[in-house]
Amino acid sequence: MAQFKQFNDLTSIFSMDGENAKAPVSRWQRKLNLSAASTSFNSSALANTSARQTLSVSMTGNANNTLQLSMTGNSLKTPRKNGVKTTVASSTKKSSQTPNKGNATANGNNGQPGGGDRFIPSRTTTDFDLGHYIVKQSTTGNEEDAENEEGGTGAATNAPPSPKQTERMKSLSEAMSGCDISKQRLLSFRTKAPAPPEGHVNPLKAIYSVKTPMSAKGGSRYIPNAPERILDAPEIMNDYYLNLMDWSMDNVIAVALGPSVYLWNAATGTIEMLFENEGNEHTCSLSWIHEGHILAVGTSAGTVELWDCENMKRLRVMNGHSARVGVLAWNSYVLCSGSRDGTIINHDVRTRQHNIGVLQGHTQEVCGLKWSPDGKYLASGGNDNLVHVWSAANGSPHANGEPLHVFNQHQAAIRALAWCPWQPNVLASGGGTADRTIKFWNVANGHLMNSVDTKSQVCGLLFSKHYKELISAHGYVNNQLTIWKYPSMTKQVDLMGHTGRVLQIALSPDGSTVMSAGADETLRLWNCFTPDPLLAKKEKSGVREKPSLLKQSMR
Repeated sequence: MAQFKQFNDLTSIFSMDGENAKAPVSRWQRKLNLSAASTSFNSSALANTSARQTLSVSMTGNANNTLQLSMTGNSLKTPRKNGVKTTVASSTKKSSQTPNKGNATANGNNGQPGGGDRFIPSRTTTDFDLGHYIVKQSTTGNEEDAENEEGGTGAATNAPPSPKQTERMKSLSEAMSGCDISKQRLLSFRTKAPAPPEGHVNPLKAIYSVKTPMSAKGGSRYIPNAPERILDAPEIMNDYYLNLMDWSMDNVIAVALGPSVYLWNAATGTIEMLFENEGNEHTCSLSWIHEGHILAVGTSAGTVELWDCENMKRLRVMNGHSARVGVLAWNSYVLCSGSRDGTIINHDVRTRQHNIGVLQGHTQEVCGLKWSPDGKYLASGGNDNLVHVWSAANGSPHANGEPLHVFNQHQAAIRALAWCPWQPNVLASGGGTADRTIKFWNVANGHLMNSVDTKSQVCGLLFSKHYKELISAHGYVNNQLTIWKYPSMTKQVDLMGHTGRVLQIALSPDGSTVMSAGADETLRLWNCFTPDPLLAKKEKSGVREKPSLLKQSMR
Protein backbone atom coordinates (compact mmCIF):
# COMPACT_ATOMS: atom_id res chain seq x y z
CA MET A 1 0.00 0.00 0.00
CA ALA A 2 2.88 2.37 0.65
CA GLN A 3 3.98 2.09 -2.92
CA PHE A 4 0.53 3.18 -4.17
CA LYS A 5 0.56 6.16 -1.79
CA GLN A 6 3.93 7.27 -3.09
CA PHE A 7 2.72 6.89 -6.67
CA ASN A 8 -0.35 9.05 -5.98
CA ASP A 9 1.78 11.77 -4.42
CA LEU A 10 4.03 11.90 -7.44
CA THR A 11 1.04 11.98 -9.77
CA SER A 12 -0.56 14.89 -7.91
CA ILE A 13 2.68 16.88 -7.98
CA PHE A 14 3.26 16.53 -11.71
CA SER A 15 -0.44 16.72 -12.75
CA MET A 16 -1.43 19.84 -14.82
CA ASP A 17 -5.23 19.36 -14.78
CA GLY A 18 -6.06 19.90 -11.16
CA GLU A 19 -6.37 23.10 -9.15
CA ASN A 20 -3.17 24.65 -7.81
CA ALA A 21 -3.95 25.53 -4.20
CA LYS A 22 -0.68 27.38 -3.71
CA ALA A 23 -1.19 29.67 -6.72
CA PRO A 24 -2.39 33.32 -6.21
CA VAL A 25 -6.13 34.00 -6.08
CA SER A 26 -7.82 34.59 -9.44
CA ARG A 27 -9.16 38.02 -10.43
CA TRP A 28 -12.78 36.96 -10.45
CA GLN A 29 -12.41 35.50 -6.99
CA ARG A 30 -10.95 38.76 -5.67
CA LYS A 31 -13.89 40.72 -7.08
CA LEU A 32 -16.33 38.28 -5.54
CA ASN A 33 -14.68 38.60 -2.15
CA LEU A 34 -14.71 42.43 -2.35
CA SER A 35 -18.43 42.55 -3.25
CA ALA A 36 -19.26 40.21 -0.37
CA ALA A 37 -17.27 42.35 2.05
CA SER A 38 -19.06 45.51 0.82
CA THR A 39 -22.45 43.88 1.29
CA SER A 40 -21.66 42.83 4.81
CA PHE A 41 -20.37 46.33 5.62
CA ASN A 42 -23.56 47.98 4.37
CA SER A 43 -25.69 45.56 6.37
CA SER A 44 -23.78 46.29 9.55
CA ALA A 45 -23.94 50.04 8.95
CA LEU A 46 -27.69 49.83 8.44
CA ALA A 47 -28.07 47.85 11.67
CA ASN A 48 -26.02 50.43 13.54
CA THR A 49 -28.18 53.23 12.11
CA SER A 50 -31.35 51.49 13.30
CA ALA A 51 -29.84 51.01 16.75
CA ARG A 52 -28.88 54.66 16.98
CA GLN A 53 -32.34 55.68 15.84
CA THR A 54 -34.07 53.53 18.49
CA LEU A 55 -31.73 54.75 21.20
CA SER A 56 -32.23 58.41 20.38
CA VAL A 57 -35.98 58.13 20.42
CA SER A 58 -36.15 56.04 23.60
CA MET A 59 -34.54 58.90 25.49
CA THR A 60 -37.27 61.35 24.53
CA GLY A 61 -40.36 59.65 25.81
CA ASN A 62 -42.15 56.47 26.69
CA ALA A 63 -42.01 53.10 25.04
CA ASN A 64 -45.14 53.68 22.99
CA ASN A 65 -43.64 56.70 21.39
CA THR A 66 -40.48 54.73 20.59
CA LEU A 67 -42.46 51.99 18.95
CA GLN A 68 -44.52 54.35 16.89
CA LEU A 69 -41.60 56.31 15.52
CA SER A 70 -39.59 53.23 14.65
CA MET A 71 -42.50 52.07 12.50
CA THR A 72 -42.53 55.31 10.50
CA GLY A 73 -39.05 54.77 9.10
CA ASN A 74 -37.84 58.38 9.58
CA SER A 75 -34.14 58.35 10.50
CA LEU A 76 -31.95 60.82 12.33
CA LYS A 77 -34.65 63.45 12.91
CA THR A 78 -34.44 66.10 15.59
CA PRO A 79 -36.58 64.92 18.57
CA ARG A 80 -39.34 67.14 19.77
CA LYS A 81 -39.24 68.74 23.19
CA ASN A 82 -42.78 68.27 24.43
CA GLY A 83 -46.00 66.75 23.36
CA VAL A 84 -46.81 63.19 22.55
CA LYS A 85 -47.60 62.15 19.04
CA THR A 86 -50.92 60.36 18.85
CA THR A 87 -51.46 57.04 17.22
CA VAL A 88 -53.91 58.58 14.71
CA ALA A 89 -51.26 60.92 13.30
CA SER A 90 -48.73 58.17 12.86
CA SER A 91 -51.19 55.81 11.31
CA THR A 92 -52.10 58.33 8.62
CA LYS A 93 -48.51 58.34 7.30
CA LYS A 94 -48.29 55.20 5.26
CA SER A 95 -45.58 54.52 2.79
CA SER A 96 -46.80 53.84 -0.72
CA GLN A 97 -45.64 50.48 -1.97
CA THR A 98 -45.25 49.47 -5.58
CA PRO A 99 -47.85 46.81 -6.34
CA ASN A 100 -46.33 43.51 -7.27
CA LYS A 101 -47.42 41.19 -10.00
CA GLY A 102 -49.71 39.24 -7.70
CA ASN A 103 -51.60 42.35 -6.59
CA ALA A 104 -51.94 43.57 -10.16
CA THR A 105 -53.26 40.21 -11.24
CA ALA A 106 -55.73 40.19 -8.40
CA ASN A 107 -57.01 43.59 -9.59
CA GLY A 108 -57.64 42.23 -13.06
CA ASN A 109 -54.85 44.00 -14.98
CA ASN A 110 -52.88 40.83 -15.80
CA GLY A 111 -49.71 42.27 -14.32
CA GLN A 112 -49.65 45.28 -16.72
CA PRO A 113 -50.45 48.80 -15.55
CA GLY A 114 -53.62 50.10 -17.15
CA GLY A 115 -54.14 46.83 -19.00
CA GLY A 116 -51.61 47.80 -21.72
CA ASP A 117 -47.95 47.56 -22.53
CA ARG A 118 -45.29 49.59 -20.76
CA PHE A 119 -44.46 53.15 -21.85
CA ILE A 120 -41.00 54.04 -23.12
CA PRO A 121 -40.15 57.73 -22.56
CA SER A 122 -38.52 59.68 -25.35
CA ARG A 123 -35.10 60.93 -24.31
CA THR A 124 -34.94 63.52 -27.08
CA THR A 125 -38.08 65.33 -25.92
CA THR A 126 -37.54 64.98 -22.15
CA ASP A 127 -36.00 67.84 -20.17
CA PHE A 128 -33.97 65.97 -17.54
CA ASP A 129 -32.71 69.14 -15.83
CA LEU A 130 -36.23 70.44 -15.34
CA GLY A 131 -37.42 67.02 -14.17
CA HIS A 132 -34.63 66.80 -11.61
CA TYR A 133 -35.51 70.24 -10.29
CA ILE A 134 -39.21 69.33 -9.94
CA VAL A 135 -38.38 66.08 -8.13
CA LYS A 136 -35.97 67.87 -5.82
CA GLN A 137 -38.52 70.53 -4.96
CA SER A 138 -41.17 67.89 -4.26
CA THR A 139 -38.82 65.86 -2.05
CA THR A 140 -37.78 68.94 -0.09
CA GLY A 141 -41.41 69.85 0.53
CA ASN A 142 -42.27 66.35 1.79
CA GLU A 143 -39.32 66.34 4.19
CA GLU A 144 -40.31 69.72 5.60
CA ASP A 145 -43.89 68.51 6.15
CA ALA A 146 -42.67 65.39 7.95
CA GLU A 147 -40.34 67.40 10.16
CA ASN A 148 -43.12 69.80 11.10
CA GLU A 149 -45.40 66.92 12.03
CA GLU A 150 -42.72 65.35 14.25
CA GLY A 151 -41.63 68.47 16.06
CA GLY A 152 -44.99 70.24 16.31
CA THR A 153 -45.60 73.91 15.86
CA GLY A 154 -43.32 74.93 18.70
CA ALA A 155 -40.33 72.88 17.54
CA ALA A 156 -40.05 74.19 13.97
CA THR A 157 -36.52 75.43 13.49
CA ASN A 158 -37.13 76.95 9.98
CA ALA A 159 -40.26 78.99 9.44
CA PRO A 160 -42.13 78.28 6.17
CA PRO A 161 -41.47 80.83 3.38
CA SER A 162 -43.89 83.66 2.99
CA PRO A 163 -46.26 83.76 -0.02
CA LYS A 164 -44.23 86.62 -1.48
CA GLN A 165 -41.02 84.58 -1.31
CA THR A 166 -42.77 81.55 -2.78
CA GLU A 167 -44.13 83.60 -5.69
CA ARG A 168 -40.71 85.11 -6.27
CA MET A 169 -39.04 81.70 -6.36
CA LYS A 170 -41.71 80.43 -8.75
CA SER A 171 -41.24 83.39 -11.09
CA LEU A 172 -37.47 82.94 -11.00
CA SER A 173 -37.77 79.24 -11.79
CA GLU A 174 -40.15 79.87 -14.68
CA ALA A 175 -37.88 82.57 -16.06
CA MET A 176 -34.88 80.23 -15.97
CA SER A 177 -36.73 77.31 -17.52
CA GLY A 178 -38.74 79.40 -19.98
CA CYS A 179 -42.08 77.72 -19.25
CA ASP A 180 -44.69 77.09 -16.57
CA ILE A 181 -43.22 74.42 -14.29
CA SER A 182 -46.59 73.28 -12.99
CA LYS A 183 -47.64 72.22 -16.49
CA GLN A 184 -44.47 70.31 -17.35
CA ARG A 185 -44.09 66.54 -17.16
CA LEU A 186 -41.13 64.65 -15.80
CA LEU A 187 -41.06 62.25 -18.72
CA SER A 188 -42.16 62.81 -22.29
CA PHE A 189 -43.82 60.03 -24.26
CA ARG A 190 -44.19 62.04 -27.44
CA THR A 191 -41.93 62.14 -30.45
CA LYS A 192 -43.00 65.71 -31.24
CA ALA A 193 -40.87 68.49 -29.81
CA PRO A 194 -42.54 70.67 -27.17
CA ALA A 195 -44.02 73.94 -28.36
CA PRO A 196 -41.93 77.07 -27.70
CA PRO A 197 -43.11 79.51 -25.06
CA GLU A 198 -45.46 82.31 -26.01
CA GLY A 199 -43.73 85.22 -27.71
CA HIS A 200 -40.60 83.26 -28.60
CA VAL A 201 -38.94 84.35 -31.86
CA ASN A 202 -36.48 81.96 -33.47
CA PRO A 203 -33.64 84.01 -35.02
CA LEU A 204 -32.65 81.06 -37.25
CA LYS A 205 -36.10 80.61 -38.76
CA ALA A 206 -35.19 82.55 -41.89
CA ILE A 207 -32.17 80.28 -42.44
CA TYR A 208 -33.61 76.85 -41.71
CA SER A 209 -37.24 77.31 -42.78
CA VAL A 210 -38.50 75.42 -45.82
CA LYS A 211 -40.09 78.45 -47.44
CA THR A 212 -37.34 81.05 -47.43
CA PRO A 213 -38.80 84.57 -47.30
CA MET A 214 -38.11 86.60 -50.36
CA SER A 215 -37.60 89.93 -48.64
CA ALA A 216 -34.15 91.10 -47.75
CA LYS A 217 -34.95 90.95 -44.05
CA GLY A 218 -36.84 87.66 -44.16
CA GLY A 219 -40.19 89.21 -43.26
CA SER A 220 -38.91 90.75 -40.03
CA ARG A 221 -38.50 94.32 -41.28
CA TYR A 222 -40.54 97.14 -39.79
CA ILE A 223 -43.24 98.66 -42.01
CA PRO A 224 -44.87 101.86 -40.72
CA ASN A 225 -48.65 101.56 -40.86
CA ALA A 226 -49.26 105.32 -40.75
CA PRO A 227 -48.57 107.81 -43.56
CA GLU A 228 -45.48 109.95 -43.26
CA ARG A 229 -47.30 112.97 -44.67
CA ILE A 230 -50.81 113.91 -45.79
CA LEU A 231 -51.52 116.53 -48.47
CA ASP A 232 -54.84 118.01 -49.50
CA ALA A 233 -56.05 117.29 -53.04
CA PRO A 234 -59.30 119.25 -53.50
CA GLU A 235 -61.47 118.58 -56.54
CA ILE A 236 -59.60 115.49 -57.64
CA MET A 237 -61.86 113.53 -59.99
CA ASN A 238 -63.18 110.22 -58.63
CA ASP A 239 -62.94 108.29 -61.90
CA TYR A 240 -61.57 104.75 -62.05
CA TYR A 241 -60.46 105.09 -65.70
CA LEU A 242 -58.29 108.22 -65.30
CA ASN A 243 -54.62 108.51 -64.30
CA LEU A 244 -54.27 111.88 -62.60
CA MET A 245 -50.88 111.61 -60.80
CA ASP A 246 -47.26 110.78 -61.63
CA TRP A 247 -43.86 111.06 -59.89
CA SER A 248 -40.88 112.17 -61.99
CA MET A 249 -37.24 111.13 -61.71
CA ASP A 250 -36.54 114.73 -60.62
CA ASN A 251 -38.63 114.14 -57.47
CA VAL A 252 -41.52 116.30 -58.70
CA ILE A 253 -45.13 115.12 -58.41
CA ALA A 254 -47.71 116.21 -60.98
CA VAL A 255 -51.38 115.96 -60.01
CA ALA A 256 -54.54 117.11 -61.76
CA LEU A 257 -57.07 118.81 -59.47
CA GLY A 258 -60.23 119.90 -61.22
CA PRO A 259 -59.34 121.92 -64.34
CA SER A 260 -55.76 122.64 -63.17
CA VAL A 261 -52.47 120.73 -63.00
CA TYR A 262 -50.15 121.33 -60.05
CA LEU A 263 -46.49 120.49 -59.46
CA TRP A 264 -45.24 119.64 -55.97
CA ASN A 265 -41.50 119.40 -55.40
CA ALA A 266 -40.97 116.64 -52.83
CA ALA A 267 -37.44 117.85 -52.07
CA THR A 268 -38.21 121.51 -51.39
CA GLY A 269 -41.95 121.35 -50.69
CA THR A 270 -42.80 124.11 -53.20
CA ILE A 271 -46.12 124.01 -55.10
CA GLU A 272 -46.69 125.54 -58.53
CA MET A 273 -49.65 125.54 -60.89
CA LEU A 274 -48.56 124.42 -64.36
CA PHE A 275 -51.69 125.41 -66.26
CA GLU A 276 -55.48 125.59 -66.07
CA ASN A 277 -57.86 124.23 -68.71
CA GLU A 278 -60.40 126.53 -70.29
CA GLY A 279 -64.07 125.87 -70.60
CA ASN A 280 -65.34 122.37 -69.80
CA GLU A 281 -62.12 120.58 -70.66
CA HIS A 282 -60.19 118.76 -67.98
CA THR A 283 -57.04 116.69 -67.66
CA CYS A 284 -57.49 112.91 -67.94
CA SER A 285 -53.92 111.54 -67.70
CA LEU A 286 -50.38 112.58 -66.73
CA SER A 287 -47.02 110.94 -67.44
CA TRP A 288 -43.43 112.14 -66.96
CA ILE A 289 -40.70 111.36 -69.45
CA HIS A 290 -37.98 109.10 -68.01
CA GLU A 291 -35.41 111.91 -68.06
CA GLY A 292 -35.81 115.65 -68.04
CA HIS A 293 -38.71 117.99 -67.26
CA ILE A 294 -41.18 117.01 -69.99
CA LEU A 295 -44.72 116.15 -68.86
CA ALA A 296 -47.26 114.54 -71.19
CA VAL A 297 -50.88 115.51 -70.61
CA GLY A 298 -53.95 113.73 -72.02
CA THR A 299 -57.08 115.83 -72.23
CA SER A 300 -60.80 115.21 -72.42
CA ALA A 301 -60.77 116.61 -75.99
CA GLY A 302 -58.66 113.66 -77.26
CA THR A 303 -55.39 115.59 -77.59
CA VAL A 304 -51.97 114.91 -76.06
CA GLU A 305 -49.91 117.91 -74.90
CA LEU A 306 -46.22 118.15 -74.02
CA TRP A 307 -45.21 120.66 -71.34
CA ASP A 308 -41.79 121.93 -70.34
CA CYS A 309 -42.17 122.12 -66.57
CA GLU A 310 -38.85 123.86 -66.05
CA ASN A 311 -39.90 126.86 -68.12
CA MET A 312 -43.65 126.37 -67.49
CA LYS A 313 -44.30 126.31 -71.24
CA ARG A 314 -46.33 124.11 -73.57
CA LEU A 315 -44.21 122.61 -76.35
CA ARG A 316 -46.69 120.95 -78.73
CA VAL A 317 -50.15 119.41 -79.12
CA MET A 318 -50.64 116.02 -80.82
CA ASN A 319 -53.99 114.90 -82.21
CA GLY A 320 -55.25 111.51 -83.33
CA HIS A 321 -57.92 110.33 -80.89
CA SER A 322 -61.65 110.90 -81.17
CA ALA A 323 -62.33 110.63 -77.40
CA ARG A 324 -60.62 111.41 -74.12
CA VAL A 325 -57.09 110.15 -73.49
CA GLY A 326 -57.16 108.33 -70.16
CA VAL A 327 -53.68 106.76 -70.00
CA LEU A 328 -50.13 107.49 -71.24
CA ALA A 329 -46.85 105.51 -71.26
CA TRP A 330 -43.33 106.54 -72.31
CA ASN A 331 -40.66 104.34 -73.93
CA SER A 332 -37.60 106.42 -74.79
CA TYR A 333 -38.76 109.00 -77.37
CA VAL A 334 -42.06 107.20 -78.12
CA LEU A 335 -45.21 108.15 -76.20
CA CYS A 336 -48.14 105.72 -76.26
CA SER A 337 -51.63 107.06 -75.58
CA GLY A 338 -54.77 105.04 -74.83
CA SER A 339 -58.20 106.49 -75.44
CA ARG A 340 -61.88 105.82 -74.85
CA ASP A 341 -62.20 105.09 -78.58
CA GLY A 342 -60.33 101.78 -77.94
CA THR A 343 -57.16 102.66 -79.87
CA ILE A 344 -53.53 103.08 -78.82
CA ILE A 345 -51.40 105.55 -80.79
CA ASN A 346 -47.59 105.57 -80.87
CA HIS A 347 -46.27 109.15 -80.96
CA ASP A 348 -42.68 109.89 -81.99
CA VAL A 349 -42.15 113.21 -80.25
CA ARG A 350 -39.01 113.98 -82.30
CA THR A 351 -40.74 114.39 -85.67
CA ARG A 352 -43.50 116.54 -87.07
CA GLN A 353 -45.44 113.46 -88.21
CA HIS A 354 -45.70 112.07 -84.73
CA ASN A 355 -48.21 109.26 -85.45
CA ILE A 356 -46.08 106.21 -86.30
CA GLY A 357 -48.57 103.46 -85.57
CA VAL A 358 -52.06 102.69 -84.27
CA LEU A 359 -52.82 99.59 -82.18
CA GLN A 360 -56.37 98.35 -82.54
CA GLY A 361 -57.32 95.49 -80.27
CA HIS A 362 -59.62 96.76 -77.54
CA THR A 363 -63.31 97.27 -78.17
CA GLN A 364 -63.83 99.65 -75.23
CA GLU A 365 -61.86 102.30 -73.37
CA VAL A 366 -58.16 101.68 -72.76
CA CYS A 367 -57.45 102.47 -69.10
CA GLY A 368 -54.06 100.79 -68.48
CA LEU A 369 -50.73 101.06 -70.32
CA LYS A 370 -47.28 99.95 -69.15
CA TRP A 371 -43.98 99.23 -70.92
CA SER A 372 -41.74 96.43 -69.63
CA PRO A 373 -38.41 97.46 -68.01
CA ASP A 374 -36.41 96.21 -70.99
CA GLY A 375 -38.70 97.97 -73.49
CA LYS A 376 -39.62 94.79 -75.36
CA TYR A 377 -43.30 94.52 -74.45
CA LEU A 378 -46.23 96.89 -74.03
CA ALA A 379 -49.14 95.77 -71.84
CA SER A 380 -52.59 97.34 -72.21
CA GLY A 381 -55.74 96.85 -70.17
CA GLY A 382 -59.22 97.87 -71.16
CA ASN A 383 -62.82 98.13 -70.06
CA ASP A 384 -63.51 95.07 -72.25
CA ASN A 385 -61.91 92.87 -69.52
CA LEU A 386 -58.94 92.05 -71.77
CA VAL A 387 -55.19 92.36 -71.32
CA HIS A 388 -53.17 92.72 -74.53
CA VAL A 389 -49.42 92.26 -74.77
CA TRP A 390 -47.72 93.91 -77.74
CA SER A 391 -44.13 93.30 -78.80
CA ALA A 392 -41.73 95.99 -79.95
CA ALA A 393 -41.27 96.32 -83.71
CA ASN A 394 -37.81 95.10 -84.78
CA GLY A 395 -36.05 96.64 -81.79
CA SER A 396 -37.86 99.97 -82.15
CA PRO A 397 -39.43 101.56 -79.04
CA HIS A 398 -42.95 101.26 -80.45
CA ALA A 399 -45.32 98.29 -80.67
CA ASN A 400 -46.48 96.20 -83.64
CA GLY A 401 -49.97 96.24 -85.06
CA GLU A 402 -51.02 92.78 -83.80
CA PRO A 403 -51.00 91.71 -80.14
CA LEU A 404 -48.64 88.96 -79.07
CA HIS A 405 -51.00 87.66 -76.33
CA VAL A 406 -54.60 88.33 -75.35
CA PHE A 407 -55.56 87.37 -71.78
CA ASN A 408 -59.30 87.11 -71.08
CA GLN A 409 -59.41 85.57 -67.58
CA HIS A 410 -60.41 88.81 -65.82
CA GLN A 411 -64.07 89.52 -65.15
CA ALA A 412 -63.85 93.33 -64.95
CA ALA A 413 -61.92 96.27 -66.35
CA ILE A 414 -58.12 96.12 -66.01
CA ARG A 415 -56.49 99.38 -65.00
CA ALA A 416 -53.69 98.21 -62.69
CA LEU A 417 -50.64 96.87 -64.56
CA ALA A 418 -47.08 96.33 -63.33
CA TRP A 419 -43.97 94.60 -64.68
CA CYS A 420 -41.61 92.72 -62.38
CA PRO A 421 -38.21 94.54 -62.27
CA TRP A 422 -36.13 91.37 -61.72
CA GLN A 423 -38.25 89.16 -64.05
CA PRO A 424 -38.91 91.16 -67.23
CA ASN A 425 -41.26 88.51 -68.62
CA VAL A 426 -43.65 88.60 -65.64
CA LEU A 427 -46.68 90.88 -65.83
CA ALA A 428 -49.10 91.58 -62.97
CA SER A 429 -52.65 92.77 -63.69
CA GLY A 430 -55.48 93.75 -61.33
CA GLY A 431 -59.21 93.63 -62.03
CA GLY A 432 -62.05 95.90 -61.03
CA THR A 433 -65.00 95.47 -58.69
CA ALA A 434 -66.48 92.40 -60.40
CA ASP A 435 -63.10 90.64 -60.55
CA ARG A 436 -61.04 91.68 -57.47
CA THR A 437 -58.06 89.48 -58.41
CA ILE A 438 -54.37 90.00 -59.09
CA LYS A 439 -53.07 87.74 -61.85
CA PHE A 440 -49.50 87.05 -62.90
CA TRP A 441 -48.67 86.23 -66.51
CA ASN A 442 -45.60 84.86 -68.23
CA VAL A 443 -45.50 86.77 -71.49
CA ALA A 444 -42.77 84.49 -72.86
CA ASN A 445 -45.24 81.62 -73.23
CA GLY A 446 -48.58 83.28 -72.43
CA HIS A 447 -49.32 81.15 -69.34
CA LEU A 448 -51.16 82.27 -66.21
CA MET A 449 -48.73 81.81 -63.30
CA ASN A 450 -50.89 82.73 -60.29
CA SER A 451 -54.16 84.38 -59.31
CA VAL A 452 -54.94 85.93 -55.90
CA ASP A 453 -58.36 87.06 -54.71
CA THR A 454 -57.97 90.41 -52.90
CA LYS A 455 -61.65 90.74 -51.86
CA SER A 456 -61.82 94.31 -53.20
CA GLN A 457 -61.39 96.41 -56.34
CA VAL A 458 -57.76 96.65 -57.52
CA CYS A 459 -56.90 100.22 -58.54
CA GLY A 460 -53.11 100.13 -58.75
CA LEU A 461 -50.04 97.85 -58.64
CA LEU A 462 -46.36 98.57 -58.02
CA PHE A 463 -43.29 96.35 -57.53
CA SER A 464 -40.70 97.39 -54.98
CA LYS A 465 -37.14 98.21 -56.05
CA HIS A 466 -35.50 97.11 -52.79
CA TYR A 467 -37.56 94.11 -51.73
CA LYS A 468 -39.25 91.26 -53.54
CA GLU A 469 -42.64 92.64 -52.66
CA LEU A 470 -45.70 94.08 -54.36
CA ILE A 471 -48.04 96.84 -53.23
CA SER A 472 -51.64 97.07 -54.40
CA ALA A 473 -54.21 99.86 -54.06
CA HIS A 474 -57.85 98.98 -53.41
CA GLY A 475 -61.30 100.44 -53.24
CA TYR A 476 -64.45 99.39 -51.42
CA VAL A 477 -64.69 98.11 -48.61
CA ASN A 478 -61.51 99.10 -46.77
CA ASN A 479 -59.85 101.47 -49.28
CA GLN A 480 -56.45 100.15 -48.20
CA LEU A 481 -52.98 99.64 -49.59
CA THR A 482 -51.71 96.07 -49.20
CA ILE A 483 -48.09 94.89 -49.30
CA TRP A 484 -47.58 91.32 -50.53
CA LYS A 485 -44.56 89.06 -50.65
CA TYR A 486 -43.66 87.88 -54.12
CA PRO A 487 -44.01 85.21 -55.45
CA SER A 488 -45.72 83.57 -52.44
CA MET A 489 -48.27 86.46 -52.29
CA THR A 490 -48.33 86.34 -48.50
CA LYS A 491 -49.94 89.46 -47.12
CA GLN A 492 -47.48 91.55 -45.12
CA VAL A 493 -49.52 94.52 -43.92
CA ASP A 494 -52.57 96.62 -44.76
CA LEU A 495 -52.00 100.37 -44.82
CA MET A 496 -55.24 101.99 -43.70
CA GLY A 497 -56.15 105.67 -43.72
CA HIS A 498 -58.09 106.59 -46.86
CA THR A 499 -61.82 107.04 -46.38
CA GLY A 500 -62.45 106.78 -50.13
CA ARG A 501 -61.08 104.38 -52.71
CA VAL A 502 -57.46 104.75 -53.72
CA LEU A 503 -57.46 106.12 -57.25
CA GLN A 504 -53.75 105.80 -58.07
CA ILE A 505 -50.33 105.11 -56.56
CA ALA A 506 -46.86 106.28 -57.60
CA LEU A 507 -43.34 105.30 -56.51
CA SER A 508 -40.60 107.76 -55.57
CA PRO A 509 -37.37 107.88 -57.64
CA ASP A 510 -35.36 106.18 -54.88
CA GLY A 511 -38.04 103.48 -54.48
CA SER A 512 -38.57 104.05 -50.75
CA THR A 513 -41.86 105.99 -50.66
CA VAL A 514 -45.27 105.40 -52.20
CA MET A 515 -47.77 108.20 -52.78
CA SER A 516 -51.46 107.36 -52.96
CA ALA A 517 -54.22 109.58 -54.31
CA GLY A 518 -57.63 108.86 -52.84
CA ALA A 519 -61.20 109.78 -53.59
CA ASP A 520 -61.27 111.41 -50.13
CA GLU A 521 -59.28 114.27 -51.73
CA THR A 522 -56.02 113.50 -49.94
CA LEU A 523 -52.52 112.54 -51.04
CA ARG A 524 -50.69 110.27 -48.57
CA LEU A 525 -46.99 109.43 -48.52
CA TRP A 526 -46.16 105.97 -47.16
CA ASN A 527 -42.55 105.25 -46.22
CA CYS A 528 -43.02 101.50 -46.69
CA PHE A 529 -40.03 100.46 -48.84
CA THR A 530 -37.16 102.15 -46.99
CA PRO A 531 -33.97 100.10 -47.58
CA ASP A 532 -31.96 98.75 -44.68
CA PRO A 533 -29.29 101.36 -43.81
CA LEU A 534 -26.75 98.59 -43.18
CA LEU A 535 -27.28 97.11 -46.63
CA ALA A 536 -28.04 100.18 -48.70
CA LYS A 537 -25.12 101.34 -50.83
CA LYS A 538 -26.72 104.34 -52.42
CA GLU A 539 -27.85 107.47 -50.66
CA LYS A 540 -31.04 109.30 -51.49
CA SER A 541 -30.49 111.23 -54.66
CA GLY A 542 -31.24 114.92 -54.62
CA VAL A 543 -32.90 117.04 -57.28
CA ARG A 544 -31.37 116.32 -60.68
CA GLU A 545 -30.31 119.19 -62.86
CA LYS A 546 -29.57 117.08 -65.95
CA PRO A 547 -31.27 118.56 -69.05
CA SER A 548 -33.30 116.37 -71.36
CA LEU A 549 -31.75 115.24 -74.63
CA LEU A 550 -35.15 115.04 -76.32
CA LYS A 551 -36.15 118.59 -75.57
CA GLN A 552 -33.97 120.05 -78.32
CA SER A 553 -35.48 117.81 -81.03
CA MET A 554 -39.16 118.49 -80.21
CA ARG A 555 -41.11 120.72 -82.56
